Amino acid sequence: MSYSTEQIRNVALAGHPGAGKTTLFEALLHAGGAVQTAGTIERGSTVSDFDPIEKQRGHSLDCAIASIDHGTAPNPLVHLNLIDTPGYPDFRGPTLSALAAVETLAVVVDADTGVQYGTRRMMDHAKARGLCRAIVVNKIDHDGADVARVLNDIRETFGAECLPLNLPADGGKRVVDCFGNAGGDSDLGAVGEWHQKIIDQVVEINETVMEHYLDLGEGGLSGQELHDAFEQCLREGHLVPVLFCSARSGAGIAELLDTAERLFPHPGEANPPPFAKGVGEDAQPIAATPDPKAHVIADVFKIVNDPFVGKLGVFRVYQGTVRKDTQLFVDDGKKPFKVGHLFKLKGKDHVEIEQAVPGDIAAVAKVDELHFDAVLHDSHDEDHIHLAPLNFPRPMFGLAVEAASKGQEQKLSNALHKLAEEDPCFHVEHETETNETVVRGLSDLHLRINLDRLKDKYGVEVQSRPPRIAYRETVAGKADGHHRHKKQTGGAGQFGEVFLRIEPLPRGGGFEFVDEVKGGTIPGQFLPAVEKGVRQVLHDGAVAGYPIQDVRVVVYDGKYHSVDSKEVAFVAAGKKAFLDAIGKARPQVLEPIVDLEVNAPEQHMGDISGGLASKRARINGTDSLRGGEIVVRAQVPLSELEGYAAELKSVTAGRGRYSLDFSHYEPVPGTVQQKLVEAYKPRHEED
Repeated sequence: MSYSTEQIRNVALAGHPGAGKTTLFEALLHAGGAVQTAGTIERGSTVSDFDPIEKQRGHSLDCAIASIDHGTAPNPLVHLNLIDTPGYPDFRGPTLSALAAVETLAVVVDADTGVQYGTRRMMDHAKARGLCRAIVVNKIDHDGADVARVLNDIRETFGAECLPLNLPADGGKRVVDCFGNAGGDSDLGAVGEWHQKIIDQVVEINETVMEHYLDLGEGGLSGQELHDAFEQCLREGHLVPVLFCSARSGAGIAELLDTAERLFPHPGEANPPPFAKGVGEDAQPIAATPDPKAHVIADVFKIVNDPFVGKLGVFRVYQGTVRKDTQLFVDDGKKPFKVGHLFKLKGKDHVEIEQAVPGDIAAVAKVDELHFDAVLHDSHDEDHIHLAPLNFPRPMFGLAVEAASKGQEQKLSNALHKLAEEDPCFHVEHETETNETVVRGLSDLHLRINLDRLKDKYGVEVQSRPPRIAYRETVAGKADGHHRHKKQTGGAGQFGEVFLRIEPLPRGGGFEFVDEVKGGTIPGQFLPAVEKGVRQVLHDGAVAGYPIQDVRVVVYDGKYHSVDSKEVAFVAAGKKAFLDAIGKARPQVLEPIVDLEVNAPEQHMGDISGGLASKRARINGTDSLRGGEIVVRAQVPLSELEGYAAELKSVTAGRGRYSLDFSHYEPVPGTVQQKLVEAYKPRHEED
């Protein structure tokens, strides 16, 4: 089927674990005719959870994409691209990636447990990205459902702009429309009361519509006026529609599809995508218009390494039309690739298509240059264009890994590279200090799942152990440093002398190298050598062997010899002068501090708080959740969390879970710094 941009709707399903996103995804595919029978998580037959590890664990680990065509005559069919995303915070990478591909984020809430932290997190991400938001309350026919309380919680948490477009009726067996319908009853009272609230909210966004409404009443408003005002409300966050359904029974599913068709924005109606051209401060915002005849601009938001079709790049088209045989450039590449085959995704299946118009989601295979967030275009006029980066959490959990069998090192390296391509929150690093390969992720579970994939998907078994903590060094005061490097080896000698001073920068300030040499006491050609020597110390550390940060180095004087001065002499002089200054400037070792969130049954609050107190944690607050759960928020040194997964499992009988985000660096206690310095001395002396 061919369709236009105006017929496309892109919607991602997100929310807290257990809200029923995957079941809702299946129900929508079934109602839209994409599958004959809705799959179930219990049977492992869903379209989205097709990975063997997902089936084994019973929850999503990656985002999955499928499409349906839906419509009510005489209107043309709407092409709905749906993305099912993981709920667990451990797998936020794929979830956040999906935000770059959609206009609307539908946050799914469990009618039993209500608003959870994951709900708030995704609403905040969508708002920051300028996406239209909707809330879907699922499981309205569940025995423990309390839809009145849940709607009240939603409005208290996210504001009075959250208003229901439909309401559950007959104990959640069906839903009734309260946007286009002013009469009738529901499980939440009279429909007319909510209908009036929605109309009042919609018409006040536009002065012209408001005037017509005040002069003529609701009956005097045209359908187009109401539609345009509704779209403006969604774009500006003035209205967050709430929709009720039961994915298991099918109640409200057809109505949800109708709402997506009639009221969710198409790619030309939503807030424009945040594209820019250029680098750094010189980058300028540009408009990517959904014109099918313009130059192609598309963004790769997902990479899949498929064992049968090779690397698959999944992209969203923002401008122009991508067809088979189109020649496309990747980022600023000079050599284009040819689109040999163009696909739509349906879970693990790939359906070949002829073209992808602006707003559509498609995939291309076997292009090695593709990577996450790559921009595809068909003209060098679009070089240096990029989409505003997503705000991914920094992966703080680490494991040092090595192949369990000799001779598999290259195979391990290739497999880790492929896993990192697929998940923007899974990083692979080589630590030169310890000659370790370290994988980093968002949690112990996140890493263990990826190690399972190494074995199951790529046939590589690894041994793992905790890595060294990523400490850093800095200085707390100002100091001057000096060194004269003089060496005579029987011919031409070496001579270089450097005077410099150092001072601390604010935390996160990085490194600054400043040239204040006057009168040519150090010739200009030797200053890069001085900086090179300084940077060697930055990399290798001065007191405990960790990289140095947040320091400014000012070179202000020196001496040279017209014959003996060489680059190597000023490298050595710069290095030793920097070390001299650091020793006088109250050097400090910094440790990473993380934001920790622990979810657990509230009866374990005392054990959790006591355990955190023993880890130098600062508890910032607690929240009570429905169902007897609590969320404990704290800031903790990362070094104190080794083995915390097992500890939490023990004190909560396996019912506790936690997530981490990097917060900042701060100085370690004096006793810890002394141990780190003493441990470094023998290694340093050996070097």
